[in-house]
Amino acid sequence: MIVKPMIRSNICINAHPAGCAKEVENQIAYVRAKNASRGRKPGAAVSGGSHAGGSSSPVKAVLVLGCSTGYGLASRITASFGYGAATIGVSFEKEGTETKSGTPGWYNNLAFDREAQRDGIKTRTINGDAFSDAVRNQVIEAARDMGLKFDLVVYSLASPVRTDPDTGILYKSVLKPFGKPYTGQTVDPMTGKLSTMSAEPANEDEAAQTVKVMGGEDWERWMTTLEKAGVLAAGCATVAYSYIGPALSHAIYRDGTIGGAKKHLEATARRMNRALKDSIGGSAFVSVNKGLVTRSSAVIPIIPLYLSILFRVMKEKGNHEGCIEQIERLYAERLYAGTPVPVDGDELIRIDDWEMSDEVQAEVNARMARVTEETLPVLGDLEGYRHDFLAANGFDVVGVDYEADVARMDTI
Repeated sequence: MIVKPMIRSNICINAHPAGCAKEVENQIAYVRAKNASRGRKPGAAVSGGSHAGGSSSPVKAVLVLGCSTGYGLASRITASFGYGAATIGVSFEKEGTETKSGTPGWYNNLAFDREAQRDGIKTRTINGDAFSDAVRNQVIEAARDMGLKFDLVVYSLASPVRTDPDTGILYKSVLKPFGKPYTGQTVDPMTGKLSTMSAEPANEDEAAQTVKVMGGEDWERWMTTLEKAGVLAAGCATVAYSYIGPALSHAIYRDGTIGGAKKHLEATARRMNRALKDSIGGSAFVSVNKGLVTRSSAVIPIIPLYLSILFRVMKEKGNHEGCIEQIERLYAERLYAGTPVPVDGDELIRIDDWEMSDEVQAEVNARMARVTEETLPVLGDLEGYRHDFLAANGFDVVGVDYEADVARMDTI
């Protein structure tokens, strides 16, 4: 069969197996090239840092929760192909069948495992609900079976729902502002058409449910469970990912329901950092990352248009990054630079520093003020946004023949 992208409401609902695999290979190639340029050999002893500057574990064994796409996938690739680390990855994916597409993450996981095994790197991928205690137990069993104690735990889960393991209650997250409706422009990545999107304000229950899904409760449960099971190495670090973004999006994001959940995540990190330091000499961080094209960001009012312009500005300045560039820099220049990990006044790692620089934001704001459908091709980078949107699902990837027959959809 010939596989073409199927797009509904700014969401691509299928994936191309060969394209997903090629994207994983491209990210691995990038990390290997950065190894060479940094003079780093995978597997060489590299010590991490902590808030206080104490020594933490080298990166030898890594658990990535939410390992299949975006920043989680980049984290796993960087750990294994940048540092030679064994990894266990967890994600919840729909498997492909002979005739029907699986999720992009399912193909990405297959490609990662294949490449890691070729390099003799230990890998185990668990397909299941990372919010469940059953999957926590699977991870612990896998770690013991592989003889691993985790030096790093990456928390990169993004899900609209979570079932509380203690109560069995299903919670649902919402993307809504507080106080009053929010309306912002958005762009269709395939047509370049501008339109407006609106979101009604959240009530207290919706806000509380969003914190239950996307706050720090599950992350803390993971770390507590892993520590009690004895599968954390002395000095283990853990990092979760967040986003703050520009002032123009704060009403719908940072100051809305999602932002409330992220603030809970950040408060959890500060509390866990103290606890881990006392118990195993460890650390907990939240890394605030750059805005990028994801399945969720594509449906947030203002964000697609903002990202299109941001990409153009940063490419003109020569400092644009995708997921793999961001995470490779996070590891090499923050977590494993051999120095205390630099954090801001809120104890956050700011790897979004290039995006949020005054120079970049001033230029983005100036362009946002005068963007129209006619000027967007000049002021923004719609082609780049469209490529990232498609490539996240294995389409528009250089080197893949999209006219070639795909014999089966249950393999890469």
